[in-house]
Amino acid sequence: ASIDGRPAADAVADDDWLRGEFIKTVQQRGAAVIKARGLSSAFSAANAALGHAHALYHATPQGKHTSICVKSDGSYGVEAGLVSSFPCTTDGGGNWKIVEGLSVDDFARGKIDNTIAELQKERAVVADLL
Repeated sequence: ASIDGRPAADAVADDDWLRGEFIKTVQQRGAAVIKARGLSSAFSAANAALGHAHALYHATPQGKHTSICVKSDGSYGVEAGLVSSFPCTTDGGGNWKIVEGLSVDDFARGKIDNTIAELQKERAVVADLL
């Protein structure tokens, strides 16, 4: 794995695992939480919200970025207005900025495009409520 074509210091070097087992595990995480705890996976969603708040109120170290869900401005080909995860920097005061110009390989582009389509479908389902 790399960031902008350069190996990331904390990157996982096993692309087969990242593109296979890791994605499968992430896709099935809700069911895994329910199976392990015998309870709803709502805690997982709450933990994600906590991580997002932490990222906003703890400045991103210089030269690093984090992934948070924000309203798209059209970056990385994500339709403006959709809420999606983006590489961002934060100032610790609740302000964020999308990091521009990171390279996106064909595999990642496909995953991004699939996510955009899912978000558009979800928005259409609730359009009458907005």
